[in-house]
Amino acid sequence: MPTMALFYGIIIQMYFLSSEHNPPHIHAIYNDHRATYSLIDMTKINEDLPVKAEKLVLEWMKLYIDELREMWDSQSFKRIEPLE
Repeated sequence: MPTMALFYGIIIQMYFLSSEHNPPHIHAIYNDHRATYSLIDMTKINEDLPVKAEKLVLEWMKLYIDELREMWDSQSFKRIEPLE
């Protein structure tokens, strides 16, 4: 799974396989915690991150949601700027 961004110890990834399941989503990993977030409405699909990490992921998603959706649709990988 390619890493699209890394910030504050949070890794953001997305599968790029034609068999990846819907809904469109990203994977966020922070230490031993993992969560999946929908690209449709930015809701958490499963698992859990600490509250502070989740807030950072959602803030980042708001900035790049259009690019994330485009990547999902095109299955074309690119790095996205981290939060600073």
